[in-house]
Order: sequence, then structure tokens, then C-alpha cells
Amino acid sequence: MKPRYLTKSRFKLALDCPTKLFYTSKDIYKNQSETDSFLEGLAQGGFQVEELARMYYPEGMAILGNDWNYNLLAQKTTDLLQQENVVIFEAAFLFEGLFIRVDILEKKGNQINLIEVKAKSISSDNHQSFFNKNGTLSGGWTPYLYDIAFQKHVMQLCFPKWEINPFLNLVDKDATATVDGLNQLFKVDTSSENRTGIIKKEGITKADLGDSILTTISVQEEVDYILTHNPHDDSKSFAELIAYFLEAYKTDMKIKNTIGSQCKTCEFYSEDISKTIKSGFHECWQEQLQVSHKTINKPKTYDVWYNPASKAMDEGRFFMNQLTEDDLNIKPEAGKLSRSERQWLQIEKEINQDPTPFIDVENLRQELNAWKFPLNFIDFETTAVAIPFLKNLHPYEQLAFQFSHHIVYEDGRVEHVNEYLNTEIGEFPNFNFIRALKTALSANTGSIFRYHNHENIIVNVIYKQLSQSNEPDKNELMEFIKSISHSTNSSSENWCGDRDMIDLQRTIVNYYFHPITGGSNSIKAILPAVLYSSTFLQKKYSKTVQAINVTSKNFNNDHVFLKMENGSVVSPYKNLPPIFDGFDYDTLEEAAEHASKSVPEIADGGAALFAYGKLQFPDVTKEEREAINQGLLRYCELDTLAMVMIYEYFKDITKQ
Repeated sequence: MKPRYLTKSRFKLALDCPTKLFYTSKDIYKNQSETDSFLEGLAQGGFQVEELARMYYPEGMAILGNDWNYNLLAQKTTDLLQQENVVIFEAAFLFEGLFIRVDILEKKGNQINLIEVKAKSISSDNHQSFFNKNGTLSGGWTPYLYDIAFQKHVMQLCFPKWEINPFLNLVDKDATATVDGLNQLFKVDTSSENRTGIIKKEGITKADLGDSILTTISVQEEVDYILTHNPHDDSKSFAELIAYFLEAYKTDMKIKNTIGSQCKTCEFYSEDISKTIKSGFHECWQEQLQVSHKTINKPKTYDVWYNPASKAMDEGRFFMNQLTEDDLNIKPEAGKLSRSERQWLQIEKEINQDPTPFIDVENLRQELNAWKFPLNFIDFETTAVAIPFLKNLHPYEQLAFQFSHHIVYEDGRVEHVNEYLNTEIGEFPNFNFIRALKTALSANTGSIFRYHNHENIIVNVIYKQLSQSNEPDKNELMEFIKSISHSTNSSSENWCGDRDMIDLQRTIVNYYFHPITGGSNSIKAILPAVLYSSTFLQKKYSKTVQAINVTSKNFNNDHVFLKMENGSVVSPYKNLPPIFDGFDYDTLEEAAEHASKSVPEIADGGAALFAYGKLQFPDVTKEEREAINQGLLRYCELDTLAMVMIYEYFKDITKQ
């Protein structure tokens, strides 16, 4: 059998769940992470940050070669380490079945700096330690700290006399870019043979980077704590834990980990199984519960909205239909569904196999009657990247480059009345964005709608940017922002505007639930639910744009938003061509969503994040640029039209 090595990626996988060691690297087990890991890396900006970090070591040499030839990579590293002083990128170390690659290794005699580069951001001004006040490791940083502890352990085995000092090289939220076009020096190119998929601009030097937006933080104390105490598993030392994982992987031994809420994010889950494809998730649950594949597909305890019943899983009740009212502390709220009532509603419908939606018609009607016509539905597209496109911007500072604006009039007319898009290279879009939004929303005094918190957060960001600017109309724009929003916790002021945007998602949470959403309240889950339920929407939107009382800026008169296949509704998004060749809208959205779990600053980026980043490079042809812009306009228009459809459904059912 081909030799098996415990790499740092497999070590991290085992920390998450040791059973996964059995499933990894086997084609027969579907691994969802293999298909989206590259796109996630691009979304996080991790590959660009890694290339930027290398620029600060101009004397550094990279270990290149086939990733699978571990012996060759390790030998190349050993050869370079013969030098007294050397900097190596992706240095490789192999010791008795353990294999690692180090982002940046700086050697000065026996003094070694082990530098792990991450796109995760930190405030260098406020950081003191990755320990909590009670002496435990900060949960959000633990995976990174264990990663670097594993690297130090393997390096020390290879070179016992070395003094190894571990560091995390992170994005500094307190820094600002001092040069324009910093991001554009590191081009994303999916066709590149480089592991990072990044091509550096030819001829650039450290001097071209301006002041550093990265910070290097010692994690010696935290890593030593892991190596000596191993808080992950106090029954084994750190070395024993590694040896345990290594032996299991080498011998193909399945470590049986207790199933539970952690299974929700298992990458070895697949419902599409066959003779050649298996689901590791289902295999684990079948072995431990002795139930059928069909039973395992039933909604789980952890699928309940906001997962209030984690104790039930500890007690062996893994499926939603095993829960009772005793698992919830149900507290009603006047005039709407409380969180606990909504949770029980989801559970009760699963127990009773009730597929019908719940609608609090009376309270929903009262809310709709309080809205003022004409109704304005808006959606923003924004981006936040680790390496800024423009000088004077912080890492992950939000750029708002697009909005769509639909109006619904009291007589039922629907008009796509305004839109804004600025993807021009080297332009800061935010202030013109807010000017255009002001013009659009000042044309009437009707209610304004957003979907969830993103739009309110963004206008708060622009408010702060304006306050620090010299824009001649800054006060006027800031007053407009205050009129349509409310202040966030991060704001130094408090306000709530007369036209504070109404959160349509909150309306859904308060008055509506459909079992087919699986408890999700995202617009991607709610839109198919209302389309499935509403004969009114099905009849209206299965006709051409010309035939319905709707105007459009980006769809032809013969376009049909809603199609049916085999009696089922096809999402309007499925009818749109992809923004990029080879990557459909859902793939890009999911990649950004997964990436945001590590880098929350990019939440709500989605496909627009990839599109805006691509358009900031001058070598994009005029034709491709126009095609991407048109794709962005169509998708953003559909986002606000989706909100309109949800409103129309609510209006229809409250009239019945």
C-alpha cells in the first residue's frame, strides 16, 4: 500500500473529528471541501496575503515541486538548510510519517522563526494574548494555534537542537494601505500552476508595497501551553495525540467518534450515493444508531432554528421528531412569534409531518397596513478584501459598489426604477454610491425595505467614512444616512431614522414559517417557499415581462422569471447565466459563505466579491468586463425583485 503521512491538514481534520481520518483521501467517500477549498481561499484573500507576506523577505527561496513527492520536497528543504542564514517559503519537513510545509521559515543559525500566514484580521493596537481571562485558549484562534503547534512539533523532531519561535502573520485592522493598487499587484488566476493561484506583478519590490498592512505576533506562550498541556484531550499528551492519529491513518483504522451536533458541518455528507460513492456521515450514523439511510435523512435535532436542544443530542435524541415541548422554554410574545414558539412550530410540523406553512395573518396584515406607499425595496452588493484596492483604506474595509431599487405602488404596479454599479479600476465607489441612493430614495417618502442587517451595516460604515472625509456634501449625506437607518453598536453616535429601513426578514421571522425552508430564513430559502405556496405568484411570473405589470432594466420583454419543471418551481436564479465561465452563481455564493466563517468581514459578499475583484485588473477585456457587469446587474435586480415577490405573497394571503 502507498505510504500514508499525517500532514497538518489531516491533523486539523482529526482535531475536528478523528473519524474523518478514515474517510479522507478515499475517492469512494464524497468530500465536499475538495470542490470548494480553492474558491474559499480566494474569497478569504488568503492566497494574496501569503504572496504579500513573502514580499517582505526578498531573499526568500520557495520550495517548488509535486506536492505528493514528500521525500523530494523534504530533501530540497534540507539542502537549503545547510546555509547558516536562509529564508524558505513552503519549507517541507518529513519525520517518520509526519509531514508539514511551513509558510515562511527564517533561519539564523539555530534560531528559527516559524511564521504561519493567515488572512484572518486582528487589531495590533489592542492585542495582548490569545488566552482568555480564565487561562483557556481563545476559541476562535485555537485551530490556528494547534496548526502551528503541530508544525513546531514536527520541526523539533527533525532538528532537536533548534530554538523554534512560532509566529502568526496576520492582517492588521489598524493599518491602512499607503499606496493605490496594492491588491492589484497580486492577480488571482485560476489557470495558474502556482499553488496559490496568484501571479505577482512583474518587477515589483518591497518598496512598491508602502507601509505594511500585516502584523507578526509571537504565539510562543500559547504554543508551549498546547505542547505541554494539550487542552484538546487531557487524556493524552500532545505527542501521544499525534502518534494516535498517525497510527490510525497509517493502518486505516476508523476512530469512532460520538455523533452529535458537530456532525452538522461534516464535509463527508452526501445524499447522492451509489456503488462508487459513499457518505461517511451516513456510515457513522448507521454504525452507531443501527438505522436506515432513509431515517438518517430525516431532520436532525441540530436543524432546529438557533439549535436550542443541544442537550437532547447528549441524551441520544438525534432527530427532530424526538423532541418535546420540555426541551424548550417556550415564552410567547404579544403580536408575533417568539423565538421559542417558532422553534416549537418547526419541531411540531416535523413530528406531525405537516407540510403546510404557518402564517399569522392577522398580525401580518396589521404590519403591512402600517407600511407607507410607494414601497421601496433595495439590495446592496459590497466587497471587503484583505488587501485594499486603494490607499487610505483599512484591510477588509467595506466598499459598496452596487445597488438595485424596486418600487411597488399602491395600485400593484412594480417598477425597477433605479440601479447603481461602479466597478471602475481605482475608483472609491462609496460616496457616489450613497449620493445615488439618496437621489433614488428621496424621490418619495414611502417605506424602505432591506433583507436582514447588511444594508444597515453598510450605510453605518459609509457614515463613518464620510465623517472622516472632506467631501463638500458630507453633512447632507450623513443626515440622509441617519434618516434611513439606525446606529450599530460600533457607532459613536445613537440614532434611529424616521424612514429606518424595514427588515423584511424580521417580518418573516415574526409571522411566517414554511417547513421546506428547513428553519432557514435566508432569502434563498424563503423565495422558493413562497413561490411553491403561491398560485398568484406562479401565474404572474410564469408570463413574460411584457405581459405582467413589471418593468425591468436588465431583462428583455420576453424574459420569464419563473419556470416549472415536473410540477415543481424552478428558482428564478437558475434561469440566469453564470457571471463567470465555469462557476455558477450558487457555487460562488457557497464558497464565500464558507469562507466567511473564518473571515467574517466578507459575509454577504457572495458572487459579487469575486466579480468586483476580477474587474479591478486592467487586463480584463472590454467584452468580458461588459459581460460581468451585465451579470451583476441582472443578479442584483433579481435580489430586489425576490423581495417584491415575498411582499406580493404576503399581500395576497392577507387579502384572502
